Amino acid sequence: MRLRTFTARSMPDAMALVRQHLGAEAIILSTQRSGGSVVVTAGLDQAEETASDMPGVEPEQDPIEILHETLAAHGTPARLVEKLLAAAIELSALAPLQALAGSLEKTLAFAPLALRRGAKPLIMVGPPGAGKTLVTAKLATRAVLAGRAVRVISSDTIRAGGIAQLEAFTTLLGIALHRADGELEMERQVLAATPDEIVLIDSGGINPYSAGDRRELADLIAAAGAEPIFVLPAGGDAFDTIEMAQAFRLLGAARMLVTRLDMVHRLGSVLGAAEASGLGFCGAGTASDVTKGLTPLNPIALARLLLPEMAKAGAQPTPERAHS
Repeated sequence: MRLRTFTARSMPDAMALVRQHLGAEAIILSTQRSGGSVVVTAGLDQAEETASDMPGVEPEQDPIEILHETLAAHGTPARLVEKLLAAAIELSALAPLQALAGSLEKTLAFAPLALRRGAKPLIMVGPPGAGKTLVTAKLATRAVLAGRAVRVISSDTIRAGGIAQLEAFTTLLGIALHRADGELEMERQVLAATPDEIVLIDSGGINPYSAGDRRELADLIAAAGAEPIFVLPAGGDAFDTIEMAQAFRLLGAARMLVTRLDMVHRLGSVLGAAEASGLGFCGAGTASDVTKGLTPLNPIALARLLLPEMAKAGAQPTPERAHS
């Protein structure tokens, strides 16, 4: 027996999909409600062949079913799968890639990162090894290539090699690296910036489960008067990633930038973190080379990462996978 699962807004709509794809001989095996949708599993005896079963004829797969399978394969939390599918049902007439992009746009937040004179300083925050130093260097490179003045400050003065890594990048850019060991020095360094300078701050990684670490970082953010950008390494456990995102949201972050996308195949934990915390996607790295810059993570770019084979088959290019 060939089994298929169909998701629709109502039972009549689900049954219509069953008849459309499997014919009148289909056997209903189960029905259940998932959020505001109806999920029907139906089967067709292999002896009851339809045109789509004939040799050389590709069976047409329901776009909602494709999205359901895709999101499940990425390990997306069940509650978020329900929300995304409910939003996608209204777009089911579109190709799966476009329907997924529209669903992501309706369900998650996207907040592009622009470097503007006079804006608040930006401080990269996150756990150790997330890629904050490289992100800081890439943002500084973007500013320099755009002909803008930039002031780079590092508070990562404890980690071995932390200062040296960022200093190597700033030296190549022809700009100074300023050090801030503690809140008073951070405040002094920020106040020393000219009105034309874009201020970028690299912070040391913290344990988001440590109240002491969170308190120290909160004091540093306050001293800098900065907007924290949560740098999220992809590939973690879904529950841990969600809790981590929520912890940095409480520290004042409104946006997150995803790294290590080249090292993972499942992005469900990243989607779950964005939905649970309300943080807006602002970008992702595209290579370990600092000159490659950052890719804006808008709905269509994220959909291409979730459906890479369909993105390759389409006319539009797929964004490169990100390095931390």
